[in-house]
Amino acid sequence: MDRHDETSFWTRRDVMGGAAALAALAVLPTTAMAATSPSAPSGEDLCFTSATALAEMIRAKSLSPVELMDAVLARTERINPILRSFLHVDPDGARAAAREAEAAVMRGDSLGPLHGIPVSIKDSHNVKGMPTTNGSLITGGSPAMQDVELVANTRAAGGIVFAKSNLPALAHIDVTENLLGPPCQNPWKLGCNTGGSSGGAGAACAAGLGPLHHGTDGGGSIRIPADRCGVFGLKPSVGRIGHRGALGAAIGTGHDGPMTRTVADAALLLNVWAGPLDADYLSIPTPPEDYVAAVAAWESALKGKRVGVTFDYGWVKAIDPEVRQLVGAAAQRFAELGCRVEEVNPSWPNPLRAFEALWYTTAAGKRALFDGHEAWLDESLRLMMEEGAQISGVELAQAVETKDKMFQLAQAFFADHDLLLSPVCAVPAWATGQDVPMIDGVDASYIGTRLPTFARMPFTPTFNLTGHPAASVPCGFTADGVPVGLQIVGPRHADALVLQAAAGFEAIQPWADRRPPIA
Repeated sequence: MDRHDETSFWTRRDVMGGAAALAALAVLPTTAMAATSPSAPSGEDLCFTSATALAEMIRAKSLSPVELMDAVLARTERINPILRSFLHVDPDGARAAAREAEAAVMRGDSLGPLHGIPVSIKDSHNVKGMPTTNGSLITGGSPAMQDVELVANTRAAGGIVFAKSNLPALAHIDVTENLLGPPCQNPWKLGCNTGGSSGGAGAACAAGLGPLHHGTDGGGSIRIPADRCGVFGLKPSVGRIGHRGALGAAIGTGHDGPMTRTVADAALLLNVWAGPLDADYLSIPTPPEDYVAAVAAWESALKGKRVGVTFDYGWVKAIDPEVRQLVGAAAQRFAELGCRVEEVNPSWPNPLRAFEALWYTTAAGKRALFDGHEAWLDESLRLMMEEGAQISGVELAQAVETKDKMFQLAQAFFADHDLLLSPVCAVPAWATGQDVPMIDGVDASYIGTRLPTFARMPFTPTFNLTGHPAASVPCGFTADGVPVGLQIVGPRHADALVLQAAAGFEAIQPWADRRPPIA
């Protein structure tokens, strides 16, 4: 059927009954759609099309929001039982919202930037009418009574929230495993972990279960699953996306951010989510930039930028050789973008004991939730809570001082450099349910933390302490077929520059067209 026929918008998918279809036809415009309308892909190709392109097709009436939602839900129904990316899917609510979105298009209503586009939200955040498990048995399955601000903003922009993504209990660790069911699976290699704590979002994004996904990042929880799942993930500047309870996330180290297959799609989401929030002590009070426009201007923005590359920050001792090779090769490509690239050693101290103190005491404060329900407490979370209960007030005060010190050191670095590049993780994805006791022949206990897990992700927590914007961009695959990410860090509040750097790298080493082998 011709996609530019007026009725094709409605009749090329089997979603409306006869009476409903006739009612819909009553609001069709009298003029034919322009012959220059972008042609929409069909079937599962829709699931791997960027949100930016999908939004354009919906506005041009060459793609129905219902057709798009049906395609995403069909793939989700088939793939999610394998990956366990989502803990909750609302097909009825999503289809109803898609029908409303379709009707708005045909009425000629003013459309938001996400109009008709499927969006998933991490199951740490309330979505009205859906349960919020936070990855734990303790939270139950009652539906939330209202949306958090970020979700409300998503809906106001026309986005359709259709699913809640998987995470470890209370988002406490860098692997997405919990007592609610089997571990989340990596779509590039089943049996490997997805990273965490936004691992469900990372796996769903890579596998084509919708184009736009929400993550949170308290120590790398967006960047780590982006690294391990081969997608783009942005931890914006602290306060860029205002959220209630910001100080409760280990004294402001937690961030919301987008996870997408393209940089432009992340900018699209950030435009919707960014902005001041009076209820957030740390919220940036000034209006944000237009990140979509910034991404489009990446080429001129990167000329002459001073880019530092580090593999150790001054204290990291162990990196997988393939990670080092892929990240090193990716970093050098920034010279092709007109940047001045040099390897640097910031000579920073190891801040991870302080980072642990902030997060483990936060975890310990939630221990009482499990009183009488100890069987519902994940073992790794129990260990963190026990460690956190032993941390003194003096050590916690010292951790806050370290947080400030790391901020000052980062500020000093960015006085002489525009960007910092590093690995995201020290190791690529490994088998679910296992640990990483050795990295390139070095015992993981070298890291000096209470729990050695930080040896596998030593590069990300620093910028949760400092609040600087940081992203993970896919930069290649290991011989074993799993992705590796490059971390891009920018100066304070330079979210646009980080996105521009990522867009430039995407232009010379694109990744979004490559699909994982899961069918």
